[in-house]
Amino acid sequence: MNATVPRIAGGLLTVAGTYLPWATFVLNQGPYPANATLEFFTEPLAVSGFRLHLLLLGVAVLAVALVGVPGRCGILRALGAGIVAISLLNGLWITVRGGGLGAVTASGADVAFGAPVALVGGVLVLVGAGRGRGADVPGWRWRFNPWGERLLLLGVIVALLPLVSAVLTSGGHGGAAGGYAGAVFLSFLAAAGAGMGALHASGLASWVAALSEHHRGFSVGVLLLCALALPFTGAGTEYWMTVAANIGVYAAAAIGLNIVVGLAGLLDLGYIAFLGIGAFVAANLSGAAASRIGVELPFPLVMIISAVVAGLFGAIVGSPTLRVRGDYLAIVTLAFGEIFVRTAQNDIGGLTGGSNAIPGIPPLSLFGHGFDDQLVIGGIPVAPGAPYYVLIVLIVAGAMLAFANLKESRLGRAWIAIREDEDAARAMGIHTGRIKILAFLVGAMLAGLAGAFFAHKTATASYESFRFIESVTLLAAVILGGMGTIPGAVLGASILFVLPEKLREFADYRLLLFGIALVLIMRFRPQGLVPDAHRRAELAPESEQPTVVLPVIAATGKAGR
Repeated sequence: MNATVPRIAGGLLTVAGTYLPWATFVLNQGPYPANATLEFFTEPLAVSGFRLHLLLLGVAVLAVALVGVPGRCGILRALGAGIVAISLLNGLWITVRGGGLGAVTASGADVAFGAPVALVGGVLVLVGAGRGRGADVPGWRWRFNPWGERLLLLGVIVALLPLVSAVLTSGGHGGAAGGYAGAVFLSFLAAAGAGMGALHASGLASWVAALSEHHRGFSVGVLLLCALALPFTGAGTEYWMTVAANIGVYAAAAIGLNIVVGLAGLLDLGYIAFLGIGAFVAANLSGAAASRIGVELPFPLVMIISAVVAGLFGAIVGSPTLRVRGDYLAIVTLAFGEIFVRTAQNDIGGLTGGSNAIPGIPPLSLFGHGFDDQLVIGGIPVAPGAPYYVLIVLIVAGAMLAFANLKESRLGRAWIAIREDEDAARAMGIHTGRIKILAFLVGAMLAGLAGAFFAHKTATASYESFRFIESVTLLAAVILGGMGTIPGAVLGASILFVLPEKLREFADYRLLLFGIALVLIMRFRPQGLVPDAHRRAELAPESEQPTVVLPVIAATGKAGR
């Protein structure tokens, strides 16, 4: 049988399942979809929520099945997987929360066919995609002048801003919106994942990534402006500004850990202690009422001192690397993290407050306006806490700039050489001991900066915020995002914070679903979401073809020698 038949049939069934009833009962008010009972829709555009996601995926399947595009089989596999995921998720969730598909009513057994029909459509799409081999047409060979490429990148990056806002605001938070917010958010993630998978299979995503790398400075500048514009979008609420600021703290710390783990290959299980050192130093030097030092210094000076003190402790912890490596080094760093927590808990020296912590850290202010105050910029109200978000964005941008320069420097190449083979690096004349201590020192300084900001944002410094589980979270952010890459730590920290917040509706099952999501990501992307070139080459599956070689040459105008 021709592979086109199941592809078209799957797309048609997906569209049909979108408009069929999905429930035999009236749902609560909320976005499942908006104030609807999931009954049969007669208006073509009267869909929202997960049904809109299914409609878009179904139409995309029909378009790809009928028109030859690069990587058509891979695109259909991604779209089919998204259709199956959304159908299963929403069908099962309606069954559990609403009483069941085909629930028995006074008039008998009423069966809702939307979920089964859409599910069969997704399976047919996967079957049709599996019959093809490779791409149906050659890869992309577009060419633009430099300004045309920059204009394209501008459009792509600016389009990410409403996408990020949609990720944060879809389905509400904290179990709001009638009890279906979590399922709506997961449906959005499934649809977005299917779209990204389709773009990757077509080669467009890799081609745009190559353009972004070719115009790195322009891309970074536009991304920074988009990040600073987030408070003016739908995500600019006090709740999400607080979450975004916390993400920034852990992103800055994860960038520092990425130097230690991602570049130098040194496993550090007590890294969160450096974040705590920066926080306690800032708490004692910022005029907190519970501080025994009683000194109030300007915030920029506090940041510098916190980074320097944390860096000194990093050098002290890194000194055992002259004698130990591998698992033994991990035990040394783990011991340091536990020593720090116990010391802070017992309030040795009166510098940590013990179980009472150090509360009352004064909030930051600028030009007489507190960072926690409601501001109005250009007639647009800005949520309280947005200045903290802007400040941490600038800190993260500085950390990313430092990481990029270090990675491309002579010191960065020495770290990478030690990571690949320490004995070979020593044989080539690299002073591995001093180089590894420098990795700990620089990484700890970045964590100290983040800790000083964290203390002012939360207005308190407590040892409970710097336990071992936080070190594991930072390490997971580095590995999940991609070790040794600049945006990897930021993306990993964002996922590790946003997913638990959006899955609060699932209560006891929240951490289970969160763990399953992490396992799936690492199963299909073992090199990380934004992999380094070396790890991509080491861990990419053999079936993954280099479809972007021609686009890179066409975009840059340079051929390899």
